[in-house]
Formats: sequence, C-alpha cells, structure tokens
Amino acid sequence: MKHITLKTKTIVSSWLILTMLAVLFGPPLQVANAAALTDKSDTLSTIKASTAANHTILFTTPTGVAAGETITLTLTSFSVAAALDFEDLDLSEDATPDGVCDTGDTEKTLAASPSGATWGAVRTSATVITFTSGTGTIAAGSEVCIEVGTGAEQGVTGVEKITNPAAGAYTLAIAGTMADSGSVAIRIIADDQVAVSGTVSESLTFSLSANSVSLGTLSVSAATTGTHTFQVATNGSGGAVVTYSGSTLTSGGDTITAMSSATTSSVGSEQFGINLKNNATPDVGAECSGSAPIAAAATGYSTADNFKFVSGETVASASNAINTTTCTISYLANIAGTTEAGSYTTTLTYIASGTF
Repeated sequence: MKHITLKTKTIVSSWLILTMLAVLFGPPLQVANAAALTDKSDTLSTIKASTAANHTILFTTPTGVAAGETITLTLTSFSVAAALDFEDLDLSEDATPDGVCDTGDTEKTLAASPSGATWGAVRTSATVITFTSGTGTIAAGSEVCIEVGTGAEQGVTGVEKITNPAAGAYTLAIAGTMADSGSVAIRIIADDQVAVSGTVSESLTFSLSANSVSLGTLSVSAATTGTHTFQVATNGSGGAVVTYSGSTLTSGGDTITAMSSATTSSVGSEQFGINLKNNATPDVGAECSGSAPIAAAATGYSTADNFKFVSGETVASASNAINTTTCTISYLANIAGTTEAGSYTTTLTYIASGTF
C-alpha cells in the first residue's frame, strides 16, 4: 500500500507540473474584448404613458458587430406590438458618428431571418427586438441607428409601434451576442403635452385722411377735381366693403347732375362723380395700395377717367382678410353755362363693414 500511494503522488505531481508549463508557455487564451457602448440615446415620438410611440435609438459600438452576431433591444415593461416585423424597423451604420440618423448612414437590408448580407429583424417577445447578422458586419467605432415605427422608411414605411408603460423610470438595455453593451434611461410621464391657447379679436380699422374737400370755383371751361384718401384693414375671413351715401352737389333747390353711370369728364356739361382709379396720364394703376392682400376698387369706380355717383354703392372691397389698404378717392365736378349760381355743397358718409 505504501508503494502504491507513493506512485500516485508522483503521477499527480507530474500532471500539475505539466499543467503549469502549459499555462506559462502555451498559446494565449482568446478573451473577447467587450466594451461599453457610448453616445447612447433613445428618442421617443411621445413619452406619454400607455401611448404607442416611435423610437429612434443611437449608439456607438467600440468593438463593432461581427458576422453571425446579434443585437438585442430589451424594453422591460413596454409592449412591442405583436404585429411588428422587419418592415417596422430600420438598422443603419455611420462610420463617422454625428449623433443623427440621416441619409449619410448606410442602411442594412432587413428580412424576417438573416441570409448573407441581409439581417434578420424580429420581435422576439413583447419586450425584446432582435437583429441577427448573416454575413453582414458593423465596423468598430461605428454609430448604429435603429428606428422603430413609422419613422422606419427603408423599403416601406413602418406601421407598428411600441406602447409605453405607466408613468415612471425605465431602461432600454442594448446587448446581444455582440461584444459591447449598454443601457439608456427612459422617463415616461402621465401626459407630455401642453395645451397653449390664445384669442385673436375681430378687427376692422377705417380712417379718412380729411373731412372736407374744396373744389373751389367751378368752371364751364375746365373740370374741377379734388382728392382725399381712406385706409381700411380687417382680419375678417370674408373681407370688407366700403360704401358711400349722400346727395350730389346742391345749392338750395339747385343741383349739379350726378353721373349715374361710369362716364368720362365732359367739360361744359353738369357732372358730379367720384372714382378710385389713378386718373393721371399715362394711367399708372389703381388708387388702392398696400402690402398684399389689399382691397380693390369696385366696378364702376375702377376705370381711369371714368366717374360715377350713385348713393349707397360700394367703392372698394375685398373678399378676404386684408392688410392696411390706402385708397385715393377723386372727385370731379363740371358745370354748364346755365348752371345756377350758388354755393354748392354735399356731405358724403363713408362706411366700412367687415365680414367675420
């Protein structure tokens, strides 16, 4: 028995020596160089509790992803739509990290299962999404962008989203068989919206530049004219109209004939009328101006050198909201040789009305 025991100890000692030599002088052990993911983020389209949301996930992988490896996204307490598939997902790589998903990224082709350069992309469970490489890789130091939901537009636009849990603090875990891993904090709140309101009051402004116009001494040999302006503006969706009312020039029981239709000046004949058209020569356009949209002269008052006077008619209008519009009203008076002497006057009333 003593001889046998001695022999056993000798064998064990020899084995220990050989093992130590193998460790010291044998080939080095192959150890994966795992690292922590950097520049991680998960941007949700909404962080409202119990609401379906898109996710845009970014991270930089120091080691990269080798062929055949997986990337898993675990969102504990969230609910990945049961119908979510590769069409609701995008996976891209950016060799030059810039912190955004953009057209400069290299999109990976996705399918239900990996095949060659095509990556598999599936909903592994109600809280996990898995990407599996076939022969495709992601280079060390690359930025990875993963889009989930309607923001995924590679091939077709995604439909399915991920439903948020109740309000609270949560974590997205990024791992898989790839060497690197990390996590992103997510905060879900009861309501992520702020209702902002304001009221715009109905507005109509109107003003006259003058409250009197002197035509001086009327003549049978030349037309007599005068002008003033008005300004109008409104935010009424139906715009505004400017009307006028009153009588023609009158002296006691004598009158100067009003121009009942748009007519040119006829020196030596009784005429009284107005218009809103530039009467200069040459014609340089309407006498209503401003920063568009503006009001325009009404038919009958918008032709150069044509005047009209019909009490109660519209002289300018707009069918929509307008900025401040300045219009020039021109007055014309002609008399005949038989026009009775006297002091001829009239008072005209201009009214602006808005449609809201």
